[in-house]
Amino acid sequence: MTDTQIDPRDKHPEGGFPAQEQEQPGLTDQTRPEPDHGEESYVGAGRLAGRRALITGGDSGIGRAVAIAFAREGAHVAIAHMPEEQADADDTIETVTDAGTTGVSFAGDLRDEGFATSIVDKTVEALGGLDIVVLNAAYQKDRESLVTLETEEFDRVFKTNLYGLLYTARQAVPHLQPGSSIIVTSSVQAFNPSPGLIDYAMTKAAQVAFVKALAEQLGPKGVRVNAVAPGPIWTPLIPATGWDAERIATFGTDTPLGRPGQPAELAGAYVYLASEAASYVSGAVLPVTGEDRAGSRHDPRQRCTRPGSRC
Repeated sequence: MTDTQIDPRDKHPEGGFPAQEQEQPGLTDQTRPEPDHGEESYVGAGRLAGRRALITGGDSGIGRAVAIAFAREGAHVAIAHMPEEQADADDTIETVTDAGTTGVSFAGDLRDEGFATSIVDKTVEALGGLDIVVLNAAYQKDRESLVTLETEEFDRVFKTNLYGLLYTARQAVPHLQPGSSIIVTSSVQAFNPSPGLIDYAMTKAAQVAFVKALAEQLGPKGVRVNAVAPGPIWTPLIPATGWDAERIATFGTDTPLGRPGQPAELAGAYVYLASEAASYVSGAVLPVTGEDRAGSRHDPRQRCTRPGSRC
């Protein structure tokens, strides 16, 4: 074993997080322990030098990890975020600019078509073009049952996860040149939905269909479209989901590696899909789940019965 080889079971906290709850959208400084976005660990190699990226939901969690990795790979980065997340966005942009690249942020709600489209135009203006679009922003909430799922909440999930995604992608496509890339943050929920996340899981499955159809559509133009499907990742969205203390304490501990993932552990997947290393990859959904939960080896009678399971 070399000095750089690390046991993945011990790389990050194994779970057992303290009871906590936040209002949506969730903030980094209220999340205990604070997620690892790769601030201290990610080392770039110039794989995205000079490229211009827009990341929705780029203020915290997976989006922040991707912004940091892209910047350290040489990309200029724009992020979109909710107004309540300005402090997180400022921290992200500071880390981006510390890497020596340009960083800008835009505050607004992606359910607003005007905002969701304007961020594309503002990115092109600020960065001089657009090469990578990461459609990462999402909203989820624990649901007691379908019967009690309010239409207003259903609308919020679909408008954030699908409408906003479509608005931004539609505006971005005319700006994308051959070699450009669109990456969607889907979820393991697209393939193995949890009952309490029924509406969220529906949107994540729809995102997979979007990726595969758009990859077919844009392939002849030299634009690749892919998705990353995270498993249980510790981000501010988790304590803002509405789970009880037991669910938080056991979050992600049912994976074979015995722990939830950290945002930093997804960054490499996005870098790969955006880089020339993935030049022949399009229409793919790359799982980063701690195990293959799209398989059939789980007994459906047992699936998702344990607190913390997100299978």
